[in-house]
Amino acid sequence: MSVTDLDIARAKATMPLAFRAPLSVRLRRAALWAGFLGLIVYCIWAFDITPARIWTGIQRFGDVAGFMFPPYVWKSWEAFSEILKGLGETLSMAFLGTLLGAVFAFPLSFLGAKNINRLPFLRLSVRRGYDIIRAFETLILALIFIRAFGLGPLPGILAIAVSEIGTFAKLFSEAIENTSEKPVEGVKASGGSRAQQIRFGTLPQVLPVLFSILLYNFESNVRSGTILGIVGAGGIGFLLSDRISAYRWDEAWSIIFLIILMVYVIDFLSAKIRARIIGDWGSAK
Repeated sequence: MSVTDLDIARAKATMPLAFRAPLSVRLRRAALWAGFLGLIVYCIWAFDITPARIWTGIQRFGDVAGFMFPPYVWKSWEAFSEILKGLGETLSMAFLGTLLGAVFAFPLSFLGAKNINRLPFLRLSVRRGYDIIRAFETLILALIFIRAFGLGPLPGILAIAVSEIGTFAKLFSEAIENTSEKPVEGVKASGGSRAQQIRFGTLPQVLPVLFSILLYNFESNVRSGTILGIVGAGGIGFLLSDRISAYRWDEAWSIIFLIILMVYVIDFLSAKIRARIIGDWGSAK
């Protein structure tokens, strides 16, 4: 059965909104697109983003990249051990910061989960506390702790830990909320207390997810630890900043390459650990 122009005209007359949005909706869409494009134009103008400036920057970047090759090869163990020590400090900062953040966030996450904490005022207050902690960037916290504790890895560890408390508490509480109530009801039916319901009904469901979150954030904190070192929190970032300031670009590129290699190895190992904890879903199909 063919559709004629008369049929289309009748359908438009019967259901006009199915063929064209109302005028108010079209005007609202046009205003949103105009505002979006206007914001982009304003940012380009305010930040002085011009083709000439971009081309000049690309040429300068090419010069810097040329200084980086060939990469520097350390000819003595003393010089190379300094780099390895910096990598170890960055790795240790990320590990301890992640661990401390998780230790403090774990109990707080139960206060923010609605299936555990049945008091709305307390639960919402705790959740707003998560947001307040997460509002502080790790780099800003590092600068504050450097002022308080001096240079070295300790300010970096504390900065990562404080930042991760808010992040972990939020992610942990959401994971707890997404657990099934059936195991909890089973423990309750067998006479288990509230603590036993959480211990044997909720935790077995949520622990693999929590470990996965920990591993993902640990990978991220390794990269954050590199940035924190540049502002004086120790680690490989401090050595990288020193080489760049001294225009020793070949050594800087070698350090960057080692950082990339370290992140790759950590990502590979954490993926293996997650597969062991959570299971290889691909092989189960």
